[in-house]
Amino acid sequence: MADPWNTFVEGDNLDVLPRLATITGDAAPYDLVYIDPPYNTGNDFAYRDDIRGDGTTDRHQAWVAMMRPRLEAARELLAPTGAIAVSIDDNEAAHLRLLMDELYGEEQRLAQVVVNLNAKGRQLGRGFATSHEYLLVYARDARRCVLDASSSETVDERDFPLETPDGRRFRHLPLRNTNKKFNPVTARTLHFSVWGDPETGEVRTAPFGAAVEITPVFGDGTAAVWRWSRPRIDERPDDLVCRRIKGREGERVDVFQRDWLHRDETGGRRKKLTTIWLAAEVGSTDTAVAELKEIVGHVFESPKPTGLIRRLLGTMPDDARVLDFFAGSGTTGHAVALQNAADGGTRRCTSVNSAEPTRTGSNAQLAGYATVADITRARLQAVADTVGGGYQELAP
Repeated sequence: MADPWNTFVEGDNLDVLPRLATITGDAAPYDLVYIDPPYNTGNDFAYRDDIRGDGTTDRHQAWVAMMRPRLEAARELLAPTGAIAVSIDDNEAAHLRLLMDELYGEEQRLAQVVVNLNAKGRQLGRGFATSHEYLLVYARDARRCVLDASSSETVDERDFPLETPDGRRFRHLPLRNTNKKFNPVTARTLHFSVWGDPETGEVRTAPFGAAVEITPVFGDGTAAVWRWSRPRIDERPDDLVCRRIKGREGERVDVFQRDWLHRDETGGRRKKLTTIWLAAEVGSTDTAVAELKEIVGHVFESPKPTGLIRRLLGTMPDDARVLDFFAGSGTTGHAVALQNAADGGTRRCTSVNSAEPTRTGSNAQLAGYATVADITRARLQAVADTVGGGYQELAP
């Protein structure tokens, strides 16, 4: 029988993480760690480690001291090719970034993403209406990390206005490198002549028929270089076209690449993700509350939308092992199941959550959930029942 997509362990993550391999019976490292730790709003947080000493430690130091050993433990569980992503708000974003720089290395920071979770902005309190949080993303080793910071969802077909008779869409990109940092001095081997026939569009690296000689130049007529080498031009002549264009010095002949929307039937085009993720793309706090309400009820005030986690999952291999040790309402496990169901992946998620009591008089308590862990397990079980993939709970 295949391993279940979702595994849950109840317990304090500081105690569970060092023993996780023993608990799960699987010592393989994790490819992606995602956590949404308690935000430091000035109130006590549930993880009351013995860190306050003589009581003089301020709230930022206390929060950092709570996070440090957990992030250290997470690093030991992360694959050399893996990545960790942490959601945070303005209260601790600066302190968390410094902590992550220290523990994982500043050179391993892949991004600080702005996530627009409240499009209207929070209208209570003084100052501006805050509409965003952050997502800090670090690699275990950026040189080896398999995270692909791109997505097929951000590709706009309108950017490919041209079409072949058989329906394939493309656009023309200059074969000339438009960045003046690359020129015959800095990239000497990429400055050479090609031959093209503007009547047929054919391009070759050697003279032929009625072809004219073409050298790469910038718009002002100064020498430039090609983006492709001679061997690559010879390998992909059908992806190039020769055209007459009007430049500053009058009409000239230039070479363009046919940049396809889909190069083949199996490889969907991807586009680099920006560092601003809009609620319209990944969901909002409101949509997160609604999707949780649909599956277990209105029992959590500020869950993360599954769309946010699914965008992260889309940057990793489809068989990634995922860990969330501040599992909260179980969004990460839910997102893993939805993504597997959507693309046929075999991702597996381990969720860890403490038995933090639900707030007195809260919707969760009134619904019969004594602890936040009860919400986590209820959601993951409901996900297994409705989406599939199975569920198991392991004793800590």
